[in-house]
Amino acid sequence: MIAAVLAEKPYPGFEAPNPSHEFNPPALAQWNLFGIDFEITRITLINWVAVLVVLGFFIAASRKPKVVPSRLQFAGESVYGFVRGSIARDVIGPEGIRFAPYLATFFVFILANNVMGIIPFAQVAPTAKFALPLFLALIVYVWYIGVGIKRQGLVTYFKNLAYIPGVPWPLHILLIPIEIFSKLLSRPFTLAVRLFANMFAGHLLLVVFALGGIYMASQPHLTLKLLSPFSFVLAIAMTFFELLVEFLQAYVFTLLTATYLQESTSGGH
Repeated sequence: MIAAVLAEKPYPGFEAPNPSHEFNPPALAQWNLFGIDFEITRITLINWVAVLVVLGFFIAASRKPKVVPSRLQFAGESVYGFVRGSIARDVIGPEGIRFAPYLATFFVFILANNVMGIIPFAQVAPTAKFALPLFLALIVYVWYIGVGIKRQGLVTYFKNLAYIPGVPWPLHILLIPIEIFSKLLSRPFTLAVRLFANMFAGHLLLVVFALGGIYMASQPHLTLKLLSPFSFVLAIAMTFFELLVEFLQAYVFTLLTATYLQESTSGGH
């Protein structure tokens, strides 16, 4: 299919679709504050919609709690119970229960933004822009370091972070810089890149298959017209696969956050 598309030349007057605007939409509003440029784009609005949906869902689910929960209350309690039991308690331990509301917030916020990538009229995940995953990763970074310092003390925390007990002392010359780099420098970057790369790649695949189907259907050649339905079918199949990836990435981000918190609260290496 790809070879057939590449071998064909567009008919005169045909303008190939350009998907770059999907990730860099034009600014709807922009201003400058203290020398810093700000702008609101379509992706910003989608992010706000995701936040409003999450707020509306949990407000409605907890508005009139009952002993026998309604479907909406049951859905809200199930989401929170999943994060509380499967992530906070299982990863951090009994002490992780106090972190459950924050971890649930991360999970639901990321999931809502991820799912926007397959919602009609939105069809792009704000997490496919690197700024949002990086901002979330920096929050996690400050959070788990702050918890570690508060729990263990400044000197003890950084000692446990970099020092590996039971290792011959000459190896510490090599291992201590590696540990400091991996836990203080690379963690927020890899946490952000993991979420961003999966959302970006998934959305790019959907765009490629959808635009590929439109391109082939618009060609005058019968071969390409016959191949175009296959591209649309693949786009639909990738949409369901993308939904699974969106859930998994929200789960993985929250799980890794809990893992970092567990290291900070346990005091071990």
